[in-house]
Amino acid sequence: MASRFWTQGGSDSEDEVSDYDEDDVQSEDEIKAEPTVNKYMRESSDSDDSEDHKRVVRSAKDKRFEEMSATVDQMKNAMKINDWVSLQESFDKINKQLEKVMRVTEAQKAPSLYIKALVMLEDFLSQALANKDAKKKMSSSNAKALNSMKQKLKKNNKQYEDAIEKYRKNPEVEEEKDVDEESEEEEEDSDVDDEDITKIVESGSDDDDADGDDIDNQDDSGAGWKLTMNKRDKIMERQFMKDPSEITWDIVNKKFKEVVAARGRKGTGRFEQVEQLTFLTKVAKTPAQKLEILFSVVSAQFDVNPGLSGYMPINVWKKCVQNMFVILDILVQYSNIVVDDMVEPDENESQKVANYEGTIRVWGNLVAFLERIDAEFFKSLQCIDPHTREYVERLRDEPTFLVLAQNVQEYLERVGNLKAAAKVALRRVELIYYKPQEVFEAMRKLAEEDNDNGEESSEGPKVEESRGPAAFIVIPELVPRKPTFPENNRALMDILVSLIYQSGDERTKARAMLCDIYHHALLDEFSTSRDLLLMSHLQENIQHMDISTQILFNRAMAQLGLCAFRVGLITEGHGCLSELYSGGRIKELLAQGVSQSRYHEKTPEQERLERRRQMPYHMHINLELLEAVHLICAMLLEVPHMAANTHDAKRKVISKTFRRLLEISEKQTFTGPPENVRDHVMAATRALLKGDFQKAFNVINSLDVWRLLRNRESILDMLKAKIKEEALRTYLFTYASSYQSLSLEQLTKMFDLSDAQTHSIVSKMMINDELYASWDQPTSCIVFHDVEQTRLQALAFQLTEKLSVVVESNERALEARTGGGGLDLPPRRRDGQDYAAAAGGGGGNRWQDNMSSTQGKQRYNGGARAFPFSQASGGGGYLRDRTGSYRGTGRNMRYQDSAGYGGSGRTGSTRGSQMDSSTRMVSLNRGGR
Repeated sequence: MASRFWTQGGSDSEDEVSDYDEDDVQSEDEIKAEPTVNKYMRESSDSDDSEDHKRVVRSAKDKRFEEMSATVDQMKNAMKINDWVSLQESFDKINKQLEKVMRVTEAQKAPSLYIKALVMLEDFLSQALANKDAKKKMSSSNAKALNSMKQKLKKNNKQYEDAIEKYRKNPEVEEEKDVDEESEEEEEDSDVDDEDITKIVESGSDDDDADGDDIDNQDDSGAGWKLTMNKRDKIMERQFMKDPSEITWDIVNKKFKEVVAARGRKGTGRFEQVEQLTFLTKVAKTPAQKLEILFSVVSAQFDVNPGLSGYMPINVWKKCVQNMFVILDILVQYSNIVVDDMVEPDENESQKVANYEGTIRVWGNLVAFLERIDAEFFKSLQCIDPHTREYVERLRDEPTFLVLAQNVQEYLERVGNLKAAAKVALRRVELIYYKPQEVFEAMRKLAEEDNDNGEESSEGPKVEESRGPAAFIVIPELVPRKPTFPENNRALMDILVSLIYQSGDERTKARAMLCDIYHHALLDEFSTSRDLLLMSHLQENIQHMDISTQILFNRAMAQLGLCAFRVGLITEGHGCLSELYSGGRIKELLAQGVSQSRYHEKTPEQERLERRRQMPYHMHINLELLEAVHLICAMLLEVPHMAANTHDAKRKVISKTFRRLLEISEKQTFTGPPENVRDHVMAATRALLKGDFQKAFNVINSLDVWRLLRNRESILDMLKAKIKEEALRTYLFTYASSYQSLSLEQLTKMFDLSDAQTHSIVSKMMINDELYASWDQPTSCIVFHDVEQTRLQALAFQLTEKLSVVVESNERALEARTGGGGLDLPPRRRDGQDYAAAAGGGGGNRWQDNMSSTQGKQRYNGGARAFPFSQASGGGGYLRDRTGSYRGTGRNMRYQDSAGYGGSGRTGSTRGSQMDSSTRMVSLNRGGR
């Protein structure tokens, strides 16, 4: 029983209280008869029942007509007060409402309500223009609106001249026709809706009253379940569920243009548009028309995901691929149909029948569609969590795309469009180049298993094809749907890249070359990869290419460095990886993560662009392995170099990254056990500096990243041999001043090397002037020469080097100012004819070009020691003999360039000499470092 507090709030009369009491008693009787219901729910339902009117659900068409009639009433009210400003606004409003009404009703002519409003406006406008006195009394805004309406109405009514004339002749007949048409459509819709509602109600009541046995019987019989469709599908089926002879090309084409025109408009459902276009493909009358509609279906499927951050739903992506297969089937079956996006075909081009002898042109671009499908596949792999089952399932779709790309490429080659075929071949290359042979073999076997399972599952009925009418134009499956791969992925790569090199554009060739370099490096073919890189000169032009190509170049360089390490080329491996690690942005350079910097804050737009460039997880290069290889290569090069330059350790730094990490490690008060890759390498470095090669190797061997390598045992054996060799070199550099002689047998025992290996290492050090000693053959001992420089001597040698650079730079500056005519050159300058010709003939620019090109060629020069450019600046150059003095060499620049090595190179001295010598001199600080 409800509290009387709520009933007495709004009235004081006794009648209302008595009425309430009667109702309350009645409700108590009803409660005894009915099951208990929440009183608040009951009261609300009673109040709903007591209302006189019911809620009416109106259709979209009724709402639009009501809006239009309300606007007409507003226009009538504005006419009564002669308000042309309001009339102008109402006229614009009713024109917008007309578009919505035409779209909802799918009518071809304007409704009579709109025509009646136009006639009413025309009459009122003519009266206003005739009454000149009233026009003069109008305000400026009202008169301006009147003139504007005069022009607008005249321009608008030209489209409806016939309808306006018919309405003026007999307005009552036109209104009756319109009312009859609307009532017929409402009856049809209500019949269908009533049937559906009754079925739903009947099925609902059956479900409520039925027992468990009845439900089982209903499930067994299958009756009571029916596929429901929305209103648009009903209209489509009502329009096209006719005899095929009644459906003409014009009917299908008209409906096709209406659906395409609605694309992108507000309120247009993307999925509904795809379904409508798919329905139209079944009722297409000619193969060309079917192909034209299929291209629009694929475009509409691309519109399902309009954003750049998300990706196309996977089921829509698979349907899109199947539509592309059907497009290729049509193109293969009807060879006279040509797809072209350069020339706009005629409107009636698709009306030509299948047996038409001439060429039928249909607008479309197979390559653009294929690239978009590949981009959506790539984006889905970017967005899906790689540690879930969904990511693995998504990767299983890759063979399907590869067979589609293969079919498109074969078709383009058949029609002679090799440039487009090269673009498709590049898409195939970019899905293969990063896969080792083992992964490629696993993908091939998986594709074969899926083909076997697909054959078994394809015997079942297809639900989607049973909906709607049977296709008028039946296209058999001509292109293969099942992927077939060769056993060796290198053979497939060779076929694809050869096509790209012959017919592709510059960007396509560059990307194919980088993929080829990456794949050769993956197969441990370092010499082939290095030769391809040097011959292509990509390292000189890569900064001018797009960002995705630069990322691919960085990936190729990283894989090249790993390859060099695997085959035992430590110097080359460090040369490939040092530039990647110089800036501390390795994740950003390889597109394997977003790097955060405390000094540079990125805008949200920059972060979005960077995230769109990220590589999928299965294409990543393991960063721990890459860091381990880089630091180990730097350790093997830097530790002997540090021991050889104890007086001036910072004079020539091979790896600044390694030196910085070593300094940080040395400054630590307490050094605990190594945890990450850097700690392991620093611990190994400390052991190697002491000559303890076994401890250094044990620390390196304890890293977990070695399990990622295929031939792990052979690589670790190679690494152990390298550590022994560098430990021997470090020991000799450090303690050579403490010995007068040292036996070969003692060195072999200390470093666990053979006599031949030890003899070879020590002899190389002697030849390269790294060790001032000689062999005593009878006793197999090393006899050391006491030619160790003091600190003062080392500084004096540095000063002479800098002075020579300054003198030569000043001579070049003076020669450039005086024209190089009567200057008396020193003998060493006259000896270098090549340099004199280069510097005197064309000034400083030609020399700078020559030097920059030489630098580019020797950046990745396969292990030969970097060429000392400072020697070239003096023509013959200088070499230091074992006594520490300098002597001139008669070799010119060409000879040294071909030899690939020199004496004590001063690479930094060329930076000062490459400046504009006519304007400034070179300071002492700009000399050799």
